[in-house]
Amino acid sequence: MRLNYWFRFVVLAMALTSMQNIFAQEQQALPTVKVYQVQPGDILAINVWKEEGLQQEVLVRPDGGISFPLVGDLQAQGKSLHAIELQISEKLNQYIADPVVTISAKQLLGNKIFVIGKVNKPGEYVVNRYVDIMQALSMAGGMTPFSAVNDIKILRRDKLGKQQAIEFRYGDVEDGDDLEQNIILKSGDVVVVP
Repeated sequence: MRLNYWFRFVVLAMALTSMQNIFAQEQQALPTVKVYQVQPGDILAINVWKEEGLQQEVLVRPDGGISFPLVGDLQAQGKSLHAIELQISEKLNQYIADPVVTISAKQLLGNKIFVIGKVNKPGEYVVNRYVDIMQALSMAGGMTPFSAVNDIKILRRDKLGKQQAIEFRYGDVEDGDDLEQNIILKSGDVVVVP
């Protein structure tokens, strides 16, 4: 009888241990959520609670800045909405006790990518979500029969304005190989399909 209880205990312990490993693997597999970064051309709705004169829609200028009453100019490009809220709250603290600032993205017009070359619908695409290369090619209607699918380049500028070319081999990704090259595009990226 004791052997029967001992056997049940061992089986239960093994089952619990394997469940713990499954939960750990699931937690590791969870994707990281990217926070949207404001771009020039975006329109932000800024509201300060209980302050009627401080509710405005502002356009993010080409230089990445915004202007707001009592705050002046702020650099918004590359920052999250929450970071801008904190920055405005800090500056308004000089004039208003404990300001409650909320910012929402009214229009994400600054997040543009370009697909050019031998695609069916080349052009500029305003995207309001994260788009990878394969999705951008799909948005452009796919490639023409004469395109060099394994010679695609993504042109990207760094913060200093220097341009770099990132190679993309469509055939590899289509076959399920080398999937890490299917990167998320950034605002201003140009996908060139020769």
